[in-house]
Amino acid sequence: MSDAAQDEFRRLYGYPPEGVWAAPGRVNLIGEHTDYNDGFALPFALPQRTEVAAARRTDRILRVHSADTPSGAVTLDLAGLDPASPPQGAAHWAAYPAGVVWALLDAGLPVGGADLHVRSDVPTGAGLSSSAALEVATALALTDLYGIALTRPELAVLARRAENAYVGVPCGIMDQMASACATEGHALHLDTRTLEQRRIPFDCASAGLRLLVIDTRVKHALADGAYAQRRASCHRAAEALGLAALRDIPYEGLERALAHLDDPVRRKRVRHVVTENERVLRIEELLRAGRLREAGPLLTEGHLSLRDDYEVSCPELDLAVATAGAAGAYGSRMTGGGFGGSALALIDAEAEQAVTRAVTEAFRRADFAPPRITAAAPSPGATRLA
Repeated sequence: MSDAAQDEFRRLYGYPPEGVWAAPGRVNLIGEHTDYNDGFALPFALPQRTEVAAARRTDRILRVHSADTPSGAVTLDLAGLDPASPPQGAAHWAAYPAGVVWALLDAGLPVGGADLHVRSDVPTGAGLSSSAALEVATALALTDLYGIALTRPELAVLARRAENAYVGVPCGIMDQMASACATEGHALHLDTRTLEQRRIPFDCASAGLRLLVIDTRVKHALADGAYAQRRASCHRAAEALGLAALRDIPYEGLERALAHLDDPVRRKRVRHVVTENERVLRIEELLRAGRLREAGPLLTEGHLSLRDDYEVSCPELDLAVATAGAAGAYGSRMTGGGFGGSALALIDAEAEQAVTRAVTEAFRRADFAPPRITAAAPSPGATRLA
């Protein structure tokens, strides 16, 4: 898409961009709602990506435009960027790149004005981190343009701050780290407390497998109260147990920890986080041993935990998971924050058409919108394209 992004930038602003930068969406194989609990996650980058064509300005003005929105460019004064009043309404999407600029400035980094044009094929609201892709691509563009030397983890931390403090979504670090740091052919084991990373070979094709992404077309909105409520519940549970975070509960000590909690909702949230951390470690071992099929039941176990203990699934996700399993998937689970979005299904390669047909037909019978089903493979993280 980089040629299109450059051409559109030129038509829009009347001069060529200085470059095009891209960052991918991500799929989280396992490790959901663990990142804000200092836990573990195992995401990988998607081939779908967000591109940002960009050029510096000589003033303190930020202009941002998206090929995917019908409105014109949004113009902002850098001096007026304020987390208390981010862009709203049809211009709300501009809060993400504006938040990146604000985060750079708030960190004391020497960023100036810029013209940006955004083009993306990462589905929005599908649980595939379209927001993180936009943030990371913007951050990479601006730091390159202004000669700001940041490591990829530092870039991810800055992008997460933009989403937390400026946009107002209390997400963890996993999405931005996956978009910034992922490598082709690998899942990224991420310790969200230390930001330690391990690259785990993940090659479905060589094992005769496919990993399907089933976009239910149910849009989620993580800035609403449900996500924040779950995060707050986890933090209160950790405080009640005298812990810095739920990550500090060992899997073997789960029952002892639950016995100290009276609130049944907090008990469920704790059980999900602790067992999900264990599933990350177990699936990592299976991937390293080349035993990918054996990871399937753990994926399904993770979905049941998200459905029953964390209560972030929805009828469309549950139907996708159940139908894929009945059609022969080794395992299936929702991916992303939940309340809609996408599910994963680990299947034999030759079963792709059959599973796709089964899920599509199940959605038709349930009178749900047709799902969008694609195969995913671990792809490169953020990079400069031109």
